[in-house]
Amino acid sequence: MSSVAVPFYQRRHKHFDQSYRNIQTRYVLEEYAARKQAAYYESTGLGKTTCRLCARRARTLAHEAMQESRKRTHEQKSHVSDEKRIRFASELSALEKEIHTARHRAREHLDRLAVQRMVEENMALERHIIEERISRAPEILVRLRSHTIWEKMSVSLCFTVQGFPTPVVQWYKNEELISPASDPTKYRIESKYGVHVLHINSRISRSAYSITENSISCSDQTLICAKCNVLVLKNPFIFSCIVPLSHDVCFTHIDVQFLEKFGVTFATEGETLTLKCSMLITPELKRLRPRAEWYRDDVLLKDSKWTQLYFGEGQAALSFSHLNKDDEGLYTLRMVSRGGISECSAFLFVRDADALIAGAPGAPMDVKCHDANRDYVIVTWKPPNTTSESPVIGYFVDKCEVGLENWVQCNDAPVKVCKYPVTGLQEGRSYVFRVRAVNSAGISRPSRASEPVAALDPLDLERTQIVHVDEGRKIVISKDDLEGDVQIPSPPTNVHASEISKTYVVLSWDPPVPRGREPLTYFIEKSMVGSGSWQRVNAQVAVKSPRYAVFDLAEGKPYVFRVLSANKNGISDPSEITEPIQPQDTIVLPSAPGQVVATRNTKTSVVVQWDKPKHEEDLYGYYIEYSVVGSNRWEPSNHKPIKYNRFVVHGLETGEQYVFRVKAVNALGLSENSQESEAVTVQAALTCPSYPHGITLLNCDGHSMTLGWKAPRYSGGSPILGYYIDKREANHQNWHEVNSSLITRTIYTVKDLTEDAFYEFKVAAANLVGIGQPSDPSEHFKCKAWTMPEPGPAYDLMICEVRNTSLVLLWKAPVYEGKSPITGYLVDYKEVDTEDWITANEKPTSKRYFKVTDLHEGHTYVFKVRAVNDAGVGKSSEISEPVLVEERPGTKEIYSGVDEEGNIYLAFDCKEATDASHFAWGKSYEEIDDSHKFKIETEGNHSKLYFKNPDKSDLGTYSISVSDTDGISSSFVMDDQEFERLMALSYEIKNPTIPLKSELAYEVLDKGEVRFWIQAESLSPDSTFRFVINDKEVENSDRHKINCDRSNGIIEMVMEKFTIDNEGTYTVQIQDGKAKNQSSLVLIGDAFKGVLAESELQRKEYLRKQGPHFSEFLYWNVTEECEVLLSCKVANIKKETDFKWYKDGSGVDVEELPDLQKGECHLSIPKLSRKDEGVYKATLSDDRGHDVSSLELSGKGKSASPLKILCTEEGIRLQCFLKYYNEEMKVSWSHRESKISSGEKMKIGGGEDVAWLQISEPTEKDKGNYTFEIFGGKESFKRTLDLSGQDRGKVIGGLPDVVTIMDGKTLNLTCTVFGNPDPEVVWFKNDKAFEIDEHYAYSLEQGKYASLTIKGVTSEDSGKYSIHVKNKYGGETVDVTVSVYRHGEKMPEIKPGQLAKPRPIPPSEEVLKPEGK
Repeated sequence: MSSVAVPFYQRRHKHFDQSYRNIQTRYVLEEYAARKQAAYYESTGLGKTTCRLCARRARTLAHEAMQESRKRTHEQKSHVSDEKRIRFASELSALEKEIHTARHRAREHLDRLAVQRMVEENMALERHIIEERISRAPEILVRLRSHTIWEKMSVSLCFTVQGFPTPVVQWYKNEELISPASDPTKYRIESKYGVHVLHINSRISRSAYSITENSISCSDQTLICAKCNVLVLKNPFIFSCIVPLSHDVCFTHIDVQFLEKFGVTFATEGETLTLKCSMLITPELKRLRPRAEWYRDDVLLKDSKWTQLYFGEGQAALSFSHLNKDDEGLYTLRMVSRGGISECSAFLFVRDADALIAGAPGAPMDVKCHDANRDYVIVTWKPPNTTSESPVIGYFVDKCEVGLENWVQCNDAPVKVCKYPVTGLQEGRSYVFRVRAVNSAGISRPSRASEPVAALDPLDLERTQIVHVDEGRKIVISKDDLEGDVQIPSPPTNVHASEISKTYVVLSWDPPVPRGREPLTYFIEKSMVGSGSWQRVNAQVAVKSPRYAVFDLAEGKPYVFRVLSANKNGISDPSEITEPIQPQDTIVLPSAPGQVVATRNTKTSVVVQWDKPKHEEDLYGYYIEYSVVGSNRWEPSNHKPIKYNRFVVHGLETGEQYVFRVKAVNALGLSENSQESEAVTVQAALTCPSYPHGITLLNCDGHSMTLGWKAPRYSGGSPILGYYIDKREANHQNWHEVNSSLITRTIYTVKDLTEDAFYEFKVAAANLVGIGQPSDPSEHFKCKAWTMPEPGPAYDLMICEVRNTSLVLLWKAPVYEGKSPITGYLVDYKEVDTEDWITANEKPTSKRYFKVTDLHEGHTYVFKVRAVNDAGVGKSSEISEPVLVEERPGTKEIYSGVDEEGNIYLAFDCKEATDASHFAWGKSYEEIDDSHKFKIETEGNHSKLYFKNPDKSDLGTYSISVSDTDGISSSFVMDDQEFERLMALSYEIKNPTIPLKSELAYEVLDKGEVRFWIQAESLSPDSTFRFVINDKEVENSDRHKINCDRSNGIIEMVMEKFTIDNEGTYTVQIQDGKAKNQSSLVLIGDAFKGVLAESELQRKEYLRKQGPHFSEFLYWNVTEECEVLLSCKVANIKKETDFKWYKDGSGVDVEELPDLQKGECHLSIPKLSRKDEGVYKATLSDDRGHDVSSLELSGKGKSASPLKILCTEEGIRLQCFLKYYNEEMKVSWSHRESKISSGEKMKIGGGEDVAWLQISEPTEKDKGNYTFEIFGGKESFKRTLDLSGQDRGKVIGGLPDVVTIMDGKTLNLTCTVFGNPDPEVVWFKNDKAFEIDEHYAYSLEQGKYASLTIKGVTSEDSGKYSIHVKNKYGGETVDVTVSVYRHGEKMPEIKPGQLAKPRPIPPSEEVLKPEGK
C-alpha cells in the first residue's frame, strides 16, 4: 500500500503501484525478460558452444529455471486471495483511524477558538485599561520639505505625524486656512495611516517658498506646526500644517452614529432657532462621553447671550435667542471621541428683517472694536447687500455705556467708509457700539451691538509689576511710582499716521519716557504744508490716549502734525514734525469679479464659482445673487460676505433655470455686478444610482429561480443601463457573478441551481457614471419546484398619486399562475405599527391597479397584493414601503388641451424632472405603446400625449409617472363630457370660425340706398368674401357697390335702387386662411315691405331737398295778442326762389313778402273768425324744383281735442276731451264708416268734458278707423283715430321663426323696430327677462336697429327668445326659436326662412289732460 494516507472523502479513484499489478501481467513481463536475456546470450556467443555436454547442461539449466518460474507463479496465484483479504482489512483500519483523527482535530479547533475568543476579550479589556492612561501629544516624524517646480506644474506636499488620540490636521497657506470646499479643483487633501498629503494642481502661479519650522503654544491647545516654502518664481506661498491637540481629550473608544442631522436652514433676523442633531452613542457611559463642539465657519462657538449649547440624552443642540445676519454661516457639529471625529455640517441663511421704512437698506453686521485706549476706539463693520434697494450712501455709529440703554449717535454726517474712530470716551468705562446704514429711502435697522470694550490704556498693565511675598501676600509696584515726579514731561515720540482716510487722519505716538507719576494729556497741532502757521486741534479738551482722529481737513491738501505732552506742571516742547500727510482713501472700491460659472449640485442647489477680482486686497468677501431666467428679478443668496470664491446656493426650485452674478465687498462698499453666468437648470449632479430593493422569488422549477426587484429610487441623474446579479449558497462567504452582461429588465431567471439548496441574491444597478451600491442580500430562497395550485406573488408594487385621503397602487401579474388562470386580485393595507390587515376590495379586481380611498391624512400605511384563481388565494406580495398619506405641496395634475393645429393632447409639467427622468404615460395604468393612436412628445420637464385619431375608444383613465423623482405621478379621466368639449375645440380650430362683431344687417341711407354690412373682429389682407342674394353671387357693379375695409373688418354692399325685385335672403360668406364664417339676413314679406317703404320715403325726401324745400312744415300758434300766426321754415333757397301763400287754392295778398334768407316765413291772422276757416298752403319754387306745405284751419280744435287712447282692465278706451258742450250738440261713434251702437262689446259713454268709447277684449277685427262726430246746430265736427297699429311699436323685419347654430359660435339676432314715438325694446328668454353680461349683449342703434348677441352658444342657450317692442300706442312681441346643434354635423344649407309672426301688445295706460288754449 501507499505510504501516504489519503482521506476517505477524496477516494473516488484507486491508485496502484507496481506491487498491485495482477499475476498475468507479471508473468508476461517475466517471459519477455527471459527471452530478451536468451537473445543477449546468443548475440554475445555464450549460446554457441561446440561441446554437446555443455549444451545439454545449458538446456538442463534452462529447463530447471523454467520449472522454478512456473512453480513460483503457482505459489503466487495461491496467495492472491490472502493478499486481498489483508489489503481490505488494512484499508478498513486506516479509515477508522482517519475518522477518529478528524473528530479529535475538530474538538481541538473548537477549543482553540474558545480560548482565542477569551484571550481577545481579556486583551481588549487590558487594552482599554491601558489606553485610558495613555496621552501622547502629536509628534511629526517626517516634516514638510521645500519644493522648486515649474509654473503650471502640480505638486504634492506630505508629512507624517503620530499621536494619541488621532491628531486633527489643518493646512494653511500664508497663515490662511485651506479648505478644499473653497476651491475643490485646486486643492485635494488625503490622510492615511498618519501620512497627510496636500495635492496642488497645475493652476498655481509662479511662487517662491522656504522651509521654516516652529511650535505654537496657547492656553487651550497645543499646536505643532510644520512649514515649507515652494519656490516657483514670483510670490512666496507658505504652506503650513497645524495639528491641534486639546487638553480635554476623551480617551474612551466611543462610536458616534448620527440618526438625524440638521440641514440647510433659512431664517429671518429677530427669529429664534434651534439646530438639532440626534445620535446613537455606543457605549453610552454617563461619566465618559464624547465632546460636542459647534463651529461657525471653523470658529469654535461657546455659550453667550446669543447662542446656547446643549448636549445630552443622545442629542446635541445649538439655540439662537435672537437671530442676526452675524449668525449666518456654515455650522459644523463635531463629536470628538477616542474613535475619532464624527461631524455634520449645514449652512444657515439669515435674511434681513423687514425694513422700518420701505426701501431702506438692511442692517450692517460684524461690528468690532479695535485699538481701544483711554478715550478712543476704532469701530469697523461690514456693509449690507443691496439687491433691490438703492445704494448705501453712509453709516451712523452709535455708542452706549454698558448697563445703560441710552444710545448716543457718534457722527453728525454719515460716514462712507466701514471704519470710524470714536473719541471722547470716559476712561475706565465700558461701551458697546452699533451701526445703521443710510440710503436715499431712509435709515436701516441697527446692527447687533458689538462686544463690550473698556476705555483703558493697554500699556498700563505692562507698567505694573506684582511681587509675591510670604503667606500669600503680594506687592503691586507701578512703574510710574518708580519714575517719581516729573515736572514738565518730555515731548512724545514716533508721531505717525496709523489711519488715513478721505475725511480724517488718525495720529498715533509713543508716550514720553519717563512718564512720571502725574497723569499725562496731549495736545495736537496741525499745519497745512507751506502755510507756516500751526493750529491746535484740541484746544478745549485734552487727549488722554496716544491716539487721536483729526477731522475737518481740506481734501487734497497735505498736512504736517506735531504733539505736545502736558501734566499739571506744564506742557512739553512739541514733538518732531511728521512727514506730510494728505487725507485720501487708501483703499478703492473693488473691481467686479471675473467669470461666473454655475454647475449642478442637488435638486435644490447650485455650485457657483467665480474668478477673483484683479485687486483682492482688503476684501471682506462676496455677495451672490440669483434670478430666474426671463424674470429680471434678482434675489440675494447670502446676506453676509463669504471669503471663498466658491459657494453653494440653496433654496432653488427644482427644474427652474437660473442665472447668477457676484459682487465683491470691502470697507468702501460693493463693487459692480459681475457678468451673469450661463443659465443652469437646477438638477442633481450625475452620480451612481442608488441600490435596488425588494428582491422577490417569483417562480422556481427546481433547477432555476425567477427573481424580481424594484428599480432604484434615484438613478443618479443618468438613465439606468441595466443590472448585475450576484448569488451565493447559504452559509458560503463568497459571492458569485450571475450575469456578465447587463440585464435591462427588473426580472431575471437564474439557472443551473442545485435542487433543495438555499440561495441568497443581491442586485446592483449601473448607469453612465458607474455601478451603484448593491442591494441588501435577499432572503434565503430554497430551490424547490413550485407545485401549489394557487398563484404566486404579484411583484413590483408601485404607489403613485398620493393625495390627502387616497392613493393608487400598481403591480405586475405573478409569473407563476398556479393550476388555473388568475381571476383577480385582493389589496390589503394597514397602518404602520398595527397588526390587523384591512382588505380594500371585497371582490377581487381583474385590473392590475387599484385606488385605495378613505385613508386618514397624515397617517402612514403599508400595502400588499394577493392574486386569486379557482384554487384560492395565492401568496402575498412583498409588503410595500411605508407611505405617508399626504399631498405634496405644489402637486401638479394632468391637464387637457388642443394645440394650434387642432390636435387634442394631455400634458403634464414636472419641475423636479432630471435628465434621467422618464415620463411614462399609461391608459388604465398600462404603459402606452400604440404608435398608431398616440404620440408622446417630451421636452425638458414638459411632456404631452397626443391623440392621433380620437374617437370613443379613447375614453378612460390616463396616468403618468415620472421616474427619478420622489414618486411624482398623476391621472386624468377622459369622460364623455370632456371628450365632447375637446372635440368641439378641435373642430373649431381645424374648421375655424371668423369671430364677428356684428352679424349681417342693413340700413337705409339718406338717398334711399340700402346698405348691407357685416363686421368681423379682424381680417387679414389675404381674406376673401362673397355676397349671395337668393343663392346667386353678386359682383361689384354700379348696382351693387361692394367694399371691404379689412383694417376695421367691415364688409359692405350698397344697393342704389332697392325695388320689389330685391325681396329674398342676403348672405355674406367670409374666408380668412382656414377660418370661415357666414351670416344671413332674410327680407321677406312685411320685413321687406318696411325696408322698401323706408327706402322710397328716403329717396323722395332726398329729391325734395335737392331744391328749395320746407325744413319745417306749416304750423300755427296763438300770440299774446290772441292772433293766430301761421309759420314755416325754409331751406336751400336762393335769390330767384319764389314764395307764395294760398288759402283754399287762391293766393293771399300780403303786405310784405317774407325774407327767405332768414329761413322763416309767417302769416298773421289778426282776428280769427269763421271766415278764416280753410286750407292754407305755402309754396316754394325756382328752377331746381318746388315744394308745398299745407295746413287746415277748420275750427275743430275749438270744441274738442284729438282722440286719445287709454288702456283699461276691460280693453281699449277711445276718449275725446270737450272744451265746451251743450244739450243741442249730439255725438256719434263710427267704425269703418259704420255707426256704432252701445253694447257689451263696445260701450259709449261720457260727461260734461269728455266722451269715450270702450272696446272690450279687442281683436284683429277691431282694427280700423274710428270717428267721433259732434253735431252742433248747422255744423258738425269730427275726430278720427286709426287703430291699425301704424304708430304703435312694431318689428318690421329681420327675425326668422327658427334659428339653428353650432355650439361654440356667436349668435346675432338683428331686426328693425319702428314706432312713433320711439318704442321701448326688451328681450326675453323663455318668457323671462335675463340679465345682460359677457355672454349676453344687446344694443339699439339709431333707435331702430335692435340686436341680441350670444357669445359662444351652448346647448343651454337653446330655447325661445322674444323681443318686446312697445310704445304708448301698443306694440308687438316676436318669438324666435333657437336650436343649438353639436359639432361634426353638416352645416345647414342656405334657404329662405319664414319670418316670425308678431303678437300685438295693447297700448299702455296713460292719463291725458285737455290742452290749455
